[in-house]
Amino acid sequence: MVAEKIGKVEVTKRRHVGLYPGTFDPVTLGHIDIVTRAIKLVDHLVIGLATGTGKSPLFSLEERVEMWRHEAESLAHHGTTIEVIPFDNKLQVDFAREVGANVIIRGLRSMADFEYEFQMAAMNQRLNMEVEAAFLMADPRRQAINSRLVKEIAMLGGDVKPFTSPHVADLLVRRCKELKGK
Repeated sequence: MVAEKIGKVEVTKRRHVGLYPGTFDPVTLGHIDIVTRAIKLVDHLVIGLATGTGKSPLFSLEERVEMWRHEAESLAHHGTTIEVIPFDNKLQVDFAREVGANVIIRGLRSMADFEYEFQMAAMNQRLNMEVEAAFLMADPRRQAINSRLVKEIAMLGGDVKPFTSPHVADLLVRRCKELKGK
């Protein structure tokens, strides 16, 4: 809680902390779009990088953390702060509690996303009634973008610049060349 004086009245404002969890392998313009929307709703946003259990990430956890930290530098504004924190082997609601988040931010691209996220939100609600779920619709220009397809395009030599930032595009192209050289 933060006390703020408005005129002669002191008002107590609750600090809103959001958690945007994911594997982010790699960070796409779709992810950046959701962060841009989320920081309008919270005072502090934690981007929680999951290890990618069950997935085969192209980038290490450390590389993905650095990728997000680079992208986040230009995104925070108007007093909103962004923090990038990796997490492993724990429930999202437990991680949310650890970082003080009262809302888990999730991006939706399609009805299939909604069905999965709806179930996840219901289970999280049963596990911790104090943490809410907030679903943000992806910008229509970004709805088809997903990390798996972006990686596939890069591996096949396609142009990924329309789907990622220039920084991430360079990292992705370099990684794909490394893998092809092996």
